[in-house]
Amino acid sequence: MDAIIIVLIILVVLVFIALIKTIQVIPQASAAIVERFGRYTRTLSAGLNIVVPFIDTIRNRVDLREQVVPFPPQPVITQDNLVVNIDTVIYYQVTDARAATYEVASYIQAIEQLTVTTLRNIIGGMDLERTLTSREEINAALRGVLDEATGKWGIRVNRVELKAIEPPTSIQDSMEKQMRADRDKRAAILQAEGVRQSAILTAEGEKQSSILRAEGESKSAALRAEGEAQAIRTVFESIHAGDPDQKLLSYQYLQMLPKIAEGDANKLWIVPSEIGDALKGLGGALDGFRPGSSSTGGSGDSTGGGLTKTPRQQPPID
Repeated sequence: MDAIIIVLIILVVLVFIALIKTIQVIPQASAAIVERFGRYTRTLSAGLNIVVPFIDTIRNRVDLREQVVPFPPQPVITQDNLVVNIDTVIYYQVTDARAATYEVASYIQAIEQLTVTTLRNIIGGMDLERTLTSREEINAALRGVLDEATGKWGIRVNRVELKAIEPPTSIQDSMEKQMRADRDKRAAILQAEGVRQSAILTAEGEKQSSILRAEGESKSAALRAEGEAQAIRTVFESIHAGDPDQKLLSYQYLQMLPKIAEGDANKLWIVPSEIGDALKGLGGALDGFRPGSSSTGGSGDSTGGGLTKTPRQQPPID
């Protein structure tokens, strides 16, 4: 009786193990390789799958999502014989689980070695300056070679990125000095451009100020001349409206003589011809004021009557 119970327990355990081996649950974005007696049978997709227990075995489970693999720095020699260390990152995805399982033993290691070899071939044809400034070109060339080589492995290389390119220490110092010189040069150019622009704006402002000042002076002179002309016109009209006689005009002529002589710069006097007539008129006016003389006796003769004229010593004309 005890033996029967033990056998039943063993059978239940075997059935349970068989059920576990029969039902296979594959996660999403994954695949499983099934072998029957050591030979590839089929690829299990995501979901619930049933296999024959103790006959079918799961050889490999493959992640179909995109993978990111960073590779350690690799020393690479450029065309001008300089050693640079380059870090790379590979973005790849398994597209065929069967090929990734049977076509290559370890596709991660294979991708790494292929990346290093291809990178050395590409960088070996470039000098240091081109290597530092042509990352996109290097990435594209590296991706093209890797994608072509890994296609038969059931792997697609989506992206290749260069994380860092480290030149030798001596070259880094030289590059830093060159960059500092370039920055100083750009700063000097910007400063000179600012000074030049400031000088241009200052000159433009002075030009506009001079133009406005000249326009103001021109308008002021025009208004002043117009006012003087109006004053002269008013005086002329007033004189003619008052109908002045020869005596008044003679008196006005004599009043203007001191004004003509004013100033240290007046070295030469210009005496108008009307001064003689004015003096004659003034002489006639003075004869009219002599005691015992008639107002008509001295109107036209400046030598008549008892008024004796003493000639005045005139200063020499320079």
